This record gives sequence, C-alpha cells and structure tokens, in this order.
Amino acid sequence: MSKAKRAQRTWGWLVAAALAVAAGGFAAWAQLRGGAELWRVEVIAEYPHDPAAFTQGLVASGGYLYESTGRYGASSIREVEIESGQVARISALNARLFGEGLTIIGDRAYQLTWRSGLGIVYDLATFDVLDTFRYEGEGWGLTHDGSHLILSDGSASLRFLDAESYEQVRRLTVRDGDRELPRLNELEYIDGEIWANVWYEDRIARISPSDGAVLGWIDLSELYPSWQRSSTDAVLNGIAFDTEAQRLFVTGKNWPTLYELRVVE
Repeated sequence: MSKAKRAQRTWGWLVAAALAVAAGGFAAWAQLRGGAELWRVEVIAEYPHDPAAFTQGLVASGGYLYESTGRYGASSIREVEIESGQVARISALNARLFGEGLTIIGDRAYQLTWRSGLGIVYDLATFDVLDTFRYEGEGWGLTHDGSHLILSDGSASLRFLDAESYEQVRRLTVRDGDRELPRLNELEYIDGEIWANVWYEDRIARISPSDGAVLGWIDLSELYPSWQRSSTDAVLNGIAFDTEAQRLFVTGKNWPTLYELRVVE
C-alpha cells in the first residue's frame, strides 16, 4: 500500500474516531441535561460573605439577607447586610440542632433542622421563637409559594406543607427528562418556578411546581471553581431572590463571596 493510501486510511480512522467521541459526548450531555434548556449567568456584583457560615438557607427581604447556617454547635439564623456582609443580628440554635433551610412569609421566618424533624418559626423583627412544628424525615431546603411551605429532604421529592397547620398537602417527584433528580437541597420560589441546588453540583435546577419536570438548568460551574474552595464540603448552596428589587443572589457553604447574578439564555 502506498504512503498516500496509508495516510488517507489513517486520516479516515482519525476522523471516524473523532466523530464517535463527539457523538458519545453529545449523547452524554443530552442525557445529563435530560433535554432541559441551559442558562448561563453574568455576575453583576460581588459582596463579602462570612467564610465561617455553613450556608443552608438564604432569603432576601427588606433590603437584607436572612441566612440559616448549619453544623452542630454553630447553627444560627442571621440578618446580614448585603453590601458589607456584616451580620446585623444573629440567634444561635441549641447545640443539639443542625440548622437547614429557611424561608420568610410576611413577618415570620421558618427554619428547618436536619435530623431532628423540628421546624422553628421566628418573629422576623426580633428572632423570638413564635412556634415550632414537626415533619417526618430529614429537613434540607425550604421555600414557599404563598400558601404552602415547600420542603426538600435530600431525595428527589418535594413536600408541600400547609403554611398554617403544617400538614402535608402533597408530594412531588422531580424528574430531569425520564430520570428522578435526587439530592435536592436549598430551594427558592421564583416567578412561578422552584429553583433548587443539587448537592455537590454547580448548577441550579428550575423545576415546575405542577408536575416536577426540570424546565432548565443554570450553569454556575465557573462562578467559584472547586479548586479554590476550602474543602469538599464548601459546595454551592444558597439562592435568594429579592422580588421587589428583582435581584438574584447565590453563595455556598463557607464561601467568602456572595454573588449578585443576572441569568441569560
């Protein structure tokens, strides 16, 4: 066989191999995304964030951030100044409790705990405890749709609790295409969608509250690269949306920065 023919055949094999790899990559990406649309973000501003805060819940209200932090002996509910990152008020949880998701309805803040099955209701102005409630299983993320508390427990399920009685109204299974999406963590209800952090992933799922379908993904992989983080536990976890000012904020566990973002398709 001539050199020209050998070169032609070799080139053909290389092209075929490249196409096969590309096809496999595209197939894997399609399977990963489940057909849902992908959005990226633009960083509008960066603000200081307490790197000792093991962020479990984040809410924007009245020009402040309200944050739930975790870990036994270090859990708290906090009011934080956005621009400075300074903690304006803080109330520590009992050392036997591990703080988790947080949401605000009116003048009340609702906080979950991890494995205690205990929810705590605070007066937002004073952090005085007004009420407590019980739920089954673990507590991870928390948000609300105006009339229901929406709770994640680390699985692919979201539970809707009546905001007055705390009774479970329904349960929703989240699916990305035909696959269940586990490890749902911190939640935020934004413009009729449930946005969810997925534990150990640098992306946010946008979920339909009616059928649990993943409507799209927000890619945050370039926001704070994993190699810069203090530990493997320092994951993305914290979504807050100021409905009045239309401002979106995200941070993570032990992250030194709070990011204000704009989502673009």
